[in-house]
Order: sequence, then C-alpha cells, then structure tokens
Amino acid sequence: MFTGIIEATGEVLGMQSQGGDQRLHIGTGQLDMHDVALGDSIAVSGVCLTVVEYSADAFYADVSNETLACTILGELQPGARVNLEKALLPTTRLGGHLVSGHVDGVGEIVAIEQDARSWRFSIKAPRAIARYIAAKGSICVDGISLTVNHVDSDVFGLNIVPHTLQETNLDDARVGRRVNLEVDIIARYLERLLSAPDTADETSEGITPFLLAKAGFVPKRG
Repeated sequence: MFTGIIEATGEVLGMQSQGGDQRLHIGTGQLDMHDVALGDSIAVSGVCLTVVEYSADAFYADVSNETLACTILGELQPGARVNLEKALLPTTRLGGHLVSGHVDGVGEIVAIEQDARSWRFSIKAPRAIARYIAAKGSICVDGISLTVNHVDSDVFGLNIVPHTLQETNLDDARVGRRVNLEVDIIARYLERLLSAPDTADETSEGITPFLLAKAGFVPKRG
C-alpha cells in the first residue's frame, strides 16, 4: 500500500524485452534507497512494481503484459520523468489516502489553466471508472493523491498547488498527455458489496446491503 505522497521523481533509463514482457530500468533521483531490498514494492507513477535488482540510484522491475496494457508504462521513453513512492510502513504518516498501486484506467489531460499561483487541470476519465469519481473525494493521478474539485460527466477537475507541481512530474504536463488513474479503494469495495447477490436478511452476519440500509447508508430495499 501507498499514500500518494510522492517521495521523489525518477527517470526512465530503459525498457528491455524479457521473456515476452518487459523489464523497466528506473533512475531514482533523490529517492532514499538505503532501506530498499529485493522484492520490495515501489510505485512508479502510480503503478506498484516489485524491485528485482537495485543500486544506490536505480532499480529494475519486471512489467507484465497486463500492466503494459492497462497503464502508460509501455508508452514511456528513456528520459521520461516518473513519480516514485516506496511502500508505506506502519509508522508512515497517511498524508494522502490509501493507494494500492493497481491502476484502474488511463485518463487524458484535456485542459490546464493557471489560477493565481496554482494550476487547474481537467482530466477525462474512462467511462468505466468515471462513476467512482466524486467531488471532494480522492483520486490518484500518476501516483499522486489529489482532491477532486468538481466532476462533469467523465471529466474531473483538480487544483495543483505550487509544491505539488514542483515535486512531481506534473511540472512538465501538457494537454493530451495520458495519465494513470486509481480511484478510491473504498468506492470499489462498496460497489462490489452492493452488487453481490442480495440473499442477505436481518439474520445475516457481517456487513450486508441490509445492514448498510438499516444504518442509513443506502436506501432500504423492498
């Protein structure tokens, strides 16, 4: 798990074919690598990857065809900046929100406008995940935990403050750029819970649609 608070920006050093999929080589920039071990997880622009080889200033990670198909990693060229975050520890401050590093879809930046010292980004999300995005809710964009300002159909707006712009790869973002999106994990599990076969009743154990309705979270059925 991650928090969406970026620790450093790195650089794509290369992508090599490896047994039918790819091995990604990432330069880690200012990321502290002293406590990194083989098998550790590092989020690369929001994609949870496993370290298979590392040095003081770089690491390798294998990228499956599934990950290449569902994220922007396969589009990155050598020199591209990426956001980096090591997996959280029990003592880590949860400054953003709970992020799994499992990308739900790829969005596209459709507008960037300056607003005083901040910048307003508008991002078009795939329709399949747009329903999970709510105003004032959380969204992970290229690994960055951000608050949704507003939603208009499948386009949502963000306000990027100067610090976030400076410390992430959004500093060189342009209209038309594609970005990894991960919706709030709570929304995914809540939908699954409510879409499961409705065989629950008042005697059922655990969290059920009936229990949620009784507590006032959803309209009571029947």
